[in-house]
Parts: sequence; structure tokens; C-alpha cells
Amino acid sequence: MQRRTFLKATVVGGGAVLGFDVSRAEAEMREFKVSRTTETRSTCPYCAVSCGVIIHTLGDQAKNVVPAVVHVEGDPDHPISRGTLCPKGATLKDDITHRRRLLSPRVRRPGSDHWEDISWDEAIAKIARHVKDTRDRTFVARNARGEVVNRTPGIAMIGGCTDTNEFNFLQWKVVTALGVPYRDTQARV
Repeated sequence: MQRRTFLKATVVGGGAVLGFDVSRAEAEMREFKVSRTTETRSTCPYCAVSCGVIIHTLGDQAKNVVPAVVHVEGDPDHPISRGTLCPKGATLKDDITHRRRLLSPRVRRPGSDHWEDISWDEAIAKIARHVKDTRDRTFVARNARGEVVNRTPGIAMIGGCTDTNEFNFLQWKVVTALGVPYRDTQARV
């Protein structure tokens, strides 16, 4: 048998020429695993490229139903990535559903050897206290020449790649009001 004949037989004949019965395989129609899911478009959180992802969740969106992420894929309509994902983005589902994923803030107290869960209110209060203390301790009103600079060199800020330009603009306004000179953003959305 020549190569061309072999290819015609397997593609056109479905293997019947070679002695395989494919009638059962042709008759079986299975539903795609994402056919009953809810699609949510999002942005990959790993780098400043901001690739588009589609997150498929299973759950009927009824009250008291917790949706479960069953699949993550690249968004073919996204202008940056056009459906492609790097290895990190391709494994995003595992990060979302991992059993050891952190779901609440944690703190490691001075002198302690372990982390403990704290509430969101406590975490926000601690962050606010650290920002205030650092600003009070490192604030510079005038530089060496006596010029007014009003800056806080003890704090830096970077906006995330999944934040929109508008959100990062608001972040910049807040940190500028605090006098933070070291700021950048990864926003590409």
C-alpha cells in the first residue's frame, strides 16, 4: 500500500479499510465539558502583558450555589494575546482551585514562627497604620537647598497588571497625595 492510499483510507474510510470498526465511535456524541458553563472574561494576573483569559464556571447561578471553576483558556477575541497563554496562564485554573490557596489575610507576628489568619478589617487597619507610621517617620518637607518637596521616600507603589488604567490613575492620585515619589504601574488594560 502506498502512503497516499493509506492516508485516503484512514481519512475518508475512517479505518474500515484497515479492519477497524468505527461505527460505534461515529455514533457517540459527547457534550463538551464547557457547554453548560458560564464564561467570564478576565485578565491573567502574572505579568504586564495582560493576556486575556476566559474562565469557565459550573453552577446554575442560583442562590446558595457556589460556582466551581472547571476550565481556563485564552481569549481569542483579546487584542493582546489573541487566545494564546504562556505556561503560567495556562495553569491558572490550578491556582484558582488549589486546596492551599489563601482565602483570607495572614500575618506573622514579630518573634513568631507561624502565620495566623486575621480578618480583612484588621488587615486594612494594620496596613493603614504602617503607611501612617512610615509617612510620619520618613516625610521630607524640604530638600537640602531649602526647596519645598513634600515627599515620602520610605514608601513605593506599583499598580498591578490586572488593574485598569482608570484604577491605577486613582491609585496614583492617592499616593501622590501621600508624597510617594517611587511609583509605577503595569496596567496595559
